[in-house]
Amino acid sequence: MRLYLVPSPIGNLGDISYRAVEVLKNADVILCEDTRTSSVLLRHYNIQKPLTPYHQHNEHKILNHLVEQLQGGKTFALLTDAGTPGVSDPGFLLVRECLRNDIPVECLPGATAFVPALVQSGIPSNRFCFEGFLPLKKGRQTAMKALAEEERTIILYESPHRLVKTLEELAAYLGADRQAAVARELTKMFEETRKGSLGELAKHYTATAPKGEIVIVIAGKD
Repeated sequence: MRLYLVPSPIGNLGDISYRAVEVLKNADVILCEDTRTSSVLLRHYNIQKPLTPYHQHNEHKILNHLVEQLQGGKTFALLTDAGTPGVSDPGFLLVRECLRNDIPVECLPGATAFVPALVQSGIPSNRFCFEGFLPLKKGRQTAMKALAEEERTIILYESPHRLVKTLEELAAYLGADRQAAVARELTKMFEETRKGSLGELAKHYTATAPKGEIVIVIAGKD
């Protein structure tokens, strides 16, 4: 009886630990944010186990059923599409419910996109705040105002089709000359980290449409 949180590669399939592969091979069931995405990784390592979808649209609905199975002695491994479960991905609700029911939970160390993005940005990494995805509507203006006063390095996740709008808004609230970096396609063939001011980055990605998963790293307020 145990829930394992297994970080999956954020791009390169080789970025998974030996231990993670062994946990996946020995689990009774693998919970997947998207079974199609996880199947690519599992086939690569010749892992054949029952898969159960577990994502933001069904996690409340199936939560009690999963806990009952764990209490019955099952061992589950939770995989999200990329990175560590629970970090801007499903996982928190299940972890909380397992702990409430005295079910052991173990998180393996592994990939999280914001760490390499932060370290290679050249922006101070000794103190930082991770905000994940900003609110799309309600609370977005409040979040921007709070970020404008943040003295630590700021880390955000963003999708390619919203990147330009977010950079423009950040430039308006934090100042167009605030230094930042945009990292995309981390660990993949076309990995890129572009550095500059928020204003410069907004102009660049207006002219050059971005692709891939994106991490924004922003210098804190002086």
